[in-house]
Amino acid sequence: MPFWYNDVMKIGKLPEPVLKRAVLTQLHTRRDEVLLSAAIGEDCAALALEADEMLVLSTDPITASTEEIGSLAVQITVNDLSSAGAEPVGLMVTLLLPPDTEEEEIRAVMQQMEAACADANVEIMGGHTEVTGAVNQILVSVCGVGKVKKDALVTTGGVRPGMDIIATKWIGIEGTAIIARKRKEELLKRFPEKLVQSAIEMGEHLSVQREAVIAVQAGVSAMHDVTEGGIYGALWEFAEASGVGLEIDLRKIPVRQETIEICEYFGINPYELISSGCMLMAAGDGEALVEALQQEGIPAVIIGKAMEGKDRLIVKDGEKRFLTPPNTDEIYQITGS
Repeated sequence: MPFWYNDVMKIGKLPEPVLKRAVLTQLHTRRDEVLLSAAIGEDCAALALEADEMLVLSTDPITASTEEIGSLAVQITVNDLSSAGAEPVGLMVTLLLPPDTEEEEIRAVMQQMEAACADANVEIMGGHTEVTGAVNQILVSVCGVGKVKKDALVTTGGVRPGMDIIATKWIGIEGTAIIARKRKEELLKRFPEKLVQSAIEMGEHLSVQREAVIAVQAGVSAMHDVTEGGIYGALWEFAEASGVGLEIDLRKIPVRQETIEICEYFGINPYELISSGCMLMAAGDGEALVEALQQEGIPAVIIGKAMEGKDRLIVKDGEKRFLTPPNTDEIYQITGS
């Protein structure tokens, strides 16, 4: 076994040879805007912007135990930047590693991150790696940097009464994929292999980058990616940020059969399940926006309207219920972390 594979890593910064082998040599995607990027001894990154551009920043930790933690960390942050109408440019990455982490695990996480960065044309500009007893599983925290023209920033709080509310793709994408991977053998005893595999492959639809670009070109007024708390949580946040009411038709919220089956099996609510890959949008002409998205092969549907006042209503067959602030995501009933 190579000399650098230790049973237990030492607490503190990754040793320089491991940092070079497992982290820095995995990074290949470059952006012209980045003037100072990841290197031994560099504590900062630097990038150039045009005079009429703004920086857009986002940060997210990935704490759920998942084999796809590297890919997910990149995708979630890219989605956040995209939902602001920004072009994602670079990431600053913090890896916190438990002492029993092996170098090959670090390399695998970085390779996942680099592959996701290459797909999104985003550069990992720098960050920090550390072995610590404060965590019992790998924790990835990402700060994303994007750029947007000063007059093109899109906010969550841009919804106005009378606007159509649109949802892209389907709810529960991320949660369905995570559960199907983690509980695959159990699910195969209940469901056909085709359904379980299709549920796993829903993880290929986590990006909202394309629909964000199309929506900005089509004149979207507000966007919000649907993450923890599911569609119910995202709708509440959308309305709260904008100070509006909502009336949403439950039957119009798009959900795939795989999600319905898996959620029924585990007794969880698909409307409160983490849903990265689904984007909420608001527009004065929702039909035009839906048509623009569908022409590019992105499923989208109007699910309701923004209203005067503060009532946030979910309507089903004439019956109404009020939305409440987001609950703990249903995914934690399955993963426990």
